[in-house]
Amino acid sequence: MKIGFAGLGAMGGPMAAHLLGAGHTLHVLTRRRESAAAAIANGAIWADTPRNLAANSELVFTVLPGPPEIEAIMAGEDGLRAGFKPGTPYIDCSTNSPALVRQLSADLSKIGVSMLDAPVSGGPKGAASRKLAIWVSGEKATYDNCKPILDLLGDQVRYLGDSGNASVAKLVHNCANYGIQMVLAEAFTLGVKAGVDPVMLFSAIRQGSLGRQRAIDRMADQFLPHEFDNPAFALELAHKDVSLATALGREIGVPMRFANMTLAEMTEALNKGWGKRDSRSAMLIQEERTGLDIRVPRNVLLDILNNEPL
Repeated sequence: MKIGFAGLGAMGGPMAAHLLGAGHTLHVLTRRRESAAAAIANGAIWADTPRNLAANSELVFTVLPGPPEIEAIMAGEDGLRAGFKPGTPYIDCSTNSPALVRQLSADLSKIGVSMLDAPVSGGPKGAASRKLAIWVSGEKATYDNCKPILDLLGDQVRYLGDSGNASVAKLVHNCANYGIQMVLAEAFTLGVKAGVDPVMLFSAIRQGSLGRQRAIDRMADQFLPHEFDNPAFALELAHKDVSLATALGREIGVPMRFANMTLAEMTEALNKGWGKRDSRSAMLIQEERTGLDIRVPRNVLLDILNNEPL
């Protein structure tokens, strides 16, 4: 195919290389032309403008930093929108705003262009090794037609339904990821300041229940199936443990912002009479605030855990 590819940075560069390696003709555009040097050396064709990129392509990818860059590359008489031919699929692999994705998708459909939002997860190493999760949403027929191309870029390509859903999933993933990082930083500094060697501490905690199971998989234990009344570990005991951790932080002068927020949530759950329920029942506090009742049958969760590759 003739493929247009805008954005050849840490993620886009390796992804474009996979398409070239598979024999596709690539028209490329990036903010700094020197970033396209490797692709051009391997046969890619430089597009002077976004409009030319779209006009010379049967499929267009963008891998850009975020919403402002997407809006900029679409706009004006030299923008992508001006160059798209009816029937051209457009795949945005940027981490984008779901609202902008849905707006763009609706706008481009008026000129016969079907947009897929397809954010990726795996970092530059994953982009280079093709070990990428690619979450895709938009028209199912467009996804089906483009999946062989997407399979050249990642090993976990998944369709998530209506336009914008994939962008939502990416934001959920990244928000959880960086939030967990900050909690780990807080708790780890508590241990080190309390006198434990960091190597010993790391080696120890990775052998605990948290270290032996993927954090996301733990959601399938009680939270998603809504099974809290046969506790693996009671809320009242977990509350005691977090209370002791925050007390230690006060004793040795370690700020414990996330731990104190956690303790407040657990205290609220205790005040609801949930002390004998599983410790993860405290997660219901946030669910109640949002007006949701999230329940996934255990057999569905087990199918995901047992049959889907990591």
